[in-house]
Amino acid sequence: MDVNFPGNEDRESTSGLAAQGDRLGFGWILALIVLSVLACYWPAMRGALVWDDAAHVTKPALTSLAGLWQIWSSTHATQQYYPLLHTAFWLEHRTWGDSVVGYHVVNIVLHAADAGLLVLVLRRLAIPGAALAGLLFAVHPVCVESVAWISEQKNTLSLAFYLLSALAYLRFHSKAGGMGCYALATLLFVLALLTKSVTATLPAALLLVFWWQSGRIRLRDDLLPLLPWFALALASGLFTSWIERTVVGAEGVSFDLTLPERGLLAGRIIWFYLGKLVWPSHLMFVYPHWDVRAHAGNWTEFLAAFLAVTGALIVAARRNRGPLAVWLFFAGSLFPALGFFNVYPFLFSYVADHFQYLASIGIFAGASAALAVTLARVGPAARTAGWSVAALVVIVLAGLSNLQSRAYSGPASLYRATLALNPDCWMAHNNLGVWYEGVGQPDKAVDEYDEALRLRPGYFEAHNNLGGVLLKLPGSAGEAAAQFQAALAIKPDSADAHDSLGNAWAVLPGRNDDAISEYRTALRLRSGFAEAHNNLGNALAKDPERLQEAVAEFEEALALSPSFADAHNNLGNALSALGRKEDAVAEYREALRLMPDYASVHFNIAMALLNVPGRRDEAARELREFLRTNPESEDARRILNQIGGR
Repeated sequence: MDVNFPGNEDRESTSGLAAQGDRLGFGWILALIVLSVLACYWPAMRGALVWDDAAHVTKPALTSLAGLWQIWSSTHATQQYYPLLHTAFWLEHRTWGDSVVGYHVVNIVLHAADAGLLVLVLRRLAIPGAALAGLLFAVHPVCVESVAWISEQKNTLSLAFYLLSALAYLRFHSKAGGMGCYALATLLFVLALLTKSVTATLPAALLLVFWWQSGRIRLRDDLLPLLPWFALALASGLFTSWIERTVVGAEGVSFDLTLPERGLLAGRIIWFYLGKLVWPSHLMFVYPHWDVRAHAGNWTEFLAAFLAVTGALIVAARRNRGPLAVWLFFAGSLFPALGFFNVYPFLFSYVADHFQYLASIGIFAGASAALAVTLARVGPAARTAGWSVAALVVIVLAGLSNLQSRAYSGPASLYRATLALNPDCWMAHNNLGVWYEGVGQPDKAVDEYDEALRLRPGYFEAHNNLGGVLLKLPGSAGEAAAQFQAALAIKPDSADAHDSLGNAWAVLPGRNDDAISEYRTALRLRSGFAEAHNNLGNALAKDPERLQEAVAEFEEALALSPSFADAHNNLGNALSALGRKEDAVAEYREALRLMPDYASVHFNIAMALLNVPGRRDEAARELREFLRTNPESEDARRILNQIGGR
């Protein structure tokens, strides 16, 4: 059957229920979209932070106005240099702090808004089936990763700006709006780029739309107004590519592919994404990592199929440009994620559901338009049956999204779900180990780190994390030191690993000087490393002759991080050892103010006050407070009895 899209010779062919669906009030469509999105994502509403969410949600050091300036002025302040995205996170953090519900609500609202805006754009272009396209996008499981994962607010927010920009530009292009519409569209495009640079494909997408509508691209009306946009898109793309390589770390042997290999990889990726849209089964947070060098030779059929389909659609475009436009929009929107540019997630997998969030709208629009036009040509019974099947598909997809979003209820569920489908995912094993460590199950954490290292020898993070958990286990400091040394053999300029190795040496007999050396190396590699100053102070304080040096390190740590409760407590210990009891008590009090449940500080205050005339009653109160949470402490009870406390 020849299915014609609007914009070709059969522009007026839509009728019947397809047209009725497009006449449905937008408010009703939006309400249906919102309800559908809530049904899909309710299980993820209270989902905890996963993977790099903590690095995207505004860090404590960036919550001030000065922090907001850093978000815009420094390429190293945030996980990625998307300043508008991180400004949004900054505003959200100012509104509800660390509550995850707020972030999930924003992402869900944005996704529903994106689906609604898609309907408006398609209606603006007179494409039938707009409501169905919006619903398919709203409920399709490939979108779950972008909506349920807080970090991917970059997708939901950038697409909102992308579609708003498209709406404003289409109004300008149709002469319904003047230069004000053009200026607004340009501003919205810039906002999209500052949120996620994959939106740089918008000017090419608009040109594709104009070609689809008229069969040609007019220099003055179509191309020239978009030339500044192409310049912005190119600058944004090149800048993001540079950031990914030099700041994020997307370079090295893991990204060393030849151009032919990248071309074959691109062909494989396009069909992978199309397959997940058509049949969304076995969706996972991290897909298996393909060995391009080993398998690229077998992927020629994917690239050949892409070229063959493109060629066939070019020939068919003489009668109907719609399918080719949809195909080119899909492939073009995916272009930044096809493997021609290094992006850090390629270290784990060359494909991810969130990479096709924007591109998928083309397939949804094309499929919905094709169905609407087809059903408009058949009888009422067949039309009713067709739309009933479409409704059933939407319901099934919503159910699948609901199930998929449950995996995002927390790190453990997400990584276990990933490992159930991709047991060789070393990143998931490592991150699951971090979770086990956080919930007080160090033995299971060790097992996960070991498995990560078995799957990926030379995995820096797993060595470093394994060292960290071993350091907390009695008698394992030597093993921990070996893991930190292995980590440093991989990444010798890691300030964190040097600091951690210092912590291991600090608890081993006779290695305190080695600990001091590691802390100093960490500080040389990273200025402003408050934790390393604090740790160096502790190592120096072990030598009574170096207490003044220790005090200086603690004070430097506090200058860098005034709310560092441990550093206040440690400074109090050093001052107490120097005989400055009142100053010590002041530091202890500040540590308690910052961390009211810091029980050991009560004991430290008591020990300092015992040496201050007339302060024994106060010391006794502190000992009783300490014993309230540490009733097994014989030393505290003995001292309390000696000073006449009860």
